[in-house]
Amino acid sequence: MSYTVLVVEDEPTLLETLEYNLAHQGYNVRTATDGLKALETAREARPDIIILDIMLPGLDGLEVCRVLRHETNVPILLLTARADEVDKVVGLEVGADDYLTKPFSMRELLARVRAHLRRVRLMREELTATERAAPREHLVCGDLVIDLARREVRKSGQALRLSPKEFELLAFLAQHRGHVLSREQILDQVWGWSYAGGTRTVDVHVRSLREKIERDPANPERLVTVRGAGYRFEG
Repeated sequence: MSYTVLVVEDEPTLLETLEYNLAHQGYNVRTATDGLKALETAREARPDIIILDIMLPGLDGLEVCRVLRHETNVPILLLTARADEVDKVVGLEVGADDYLTKPFSMRELLARVRAHLRRVRLMREELTATERAAPREHLVCGDLVIDLARREVRKSGQALRLSPKEFELLAFLAQHRGHVLSREQILDQVWGWSYAGGTRTVDVHVRSLREKIERDPANPERLVTVRGAGYRFEG
């Protein structure tokens, strides 16, 4: 399977290096050097993964990420030149799936890309296999209906817009409703590999998920924090 990678980076040398190494791995590489061009290219090329620099002329990478997350569920890997945790947390909150801090090794970036694309392939294969089998599998949790085949969630009949990781997190928690799951368990099962963001990533995604599924995110009824232990989904 040939994958398309969109690289959004305004630094010419780094862009050229990324393009060369990704193409050498057999990927079809598309590029953009500013935010508006990134949106245009993403809509036209429909990439399988997006590598997105935060610091871009015009529309910055965080805003690009925010817009794209409303339009596509493909993995978004942010590149940030700062080690500041704020950039990383905000990036995750607006829908990014992963991030790397510059300078980074090309080997690590390629490993991250392969990991995300492997999950894309497995999800597509699972979707195809499930669609061929009937009936489709749903999880019903109160006013939430989670369609595992179509990767869709409805709340009181209204479709929710979730990022890929938010959906996977919700599905995992719902499949283990009533059980206390540690952050480490969630990180291992949902992210599936040693993720640089650590357990802080889990907290950020839980908070974002609560805003979408709870009546009052400040006093959650279904996605409960168990102090010192982790999270429990009540359904």
